[in-house]
Amino acid sequence: MTDFPEILTNSRFYLELKLAGSQEPVDGYFMECQGFKTTQQVIEISEVTPQTWGKAGNASGRIVRTKIPGSVTYSNLVLRRGLTISMTMWNWLANVQEGNWGEQRRDGSLVIYNQAAEEKFRLEFKNAWPNSYTISDVQAAGSDHEIEEIEVVVEELKRVPVS
Repeated sequence: MTDFPEILTNSRFYLELKLAGSQEPVDGYFMECQGFKTTQQVIEISEVTPQTWGKAGNASGRIVRTKIPGSVTYSNLVLRRGLTISMTMWNWLANVQEGNWGEQRRDGSLVIYNQAAEEKFRLEFKNAWPNSYTISDVQAAGSDHEIEEIEVVVEELKRVPVS
């Protein structure tokens, strides 16, 4: 019988951030993550060759188009979790807003676990910094959890093998 790879579900995952000055081993556990997308620009080059063409074969200068890979871009990550008393994400954003964004860029990873709590999938990102922070509308009579959302800019995103 063939062993099929396990299908990973979203029931066990967390995004791990370690920020300077934090006393926590992990700065954030998130319920939802969006924006894990990488795109490579396509550059189209047109050139004229000396190749002859046409019905009689007497026309020259055939146009040839070639597509080559260009620069790589990455989407911003949008992270959501239940609101906590932790000030880590807010302080990170505040430091960026105060002009210290170069010093606040951080690396991190998204880790997905199987049902046995074994790491099975990892995406790593580089030079991330927050550019948006939102707390859901608060309703005293409501029974929903308050949601904290942070949008993070990343310069690099890649999938790495799990050891």
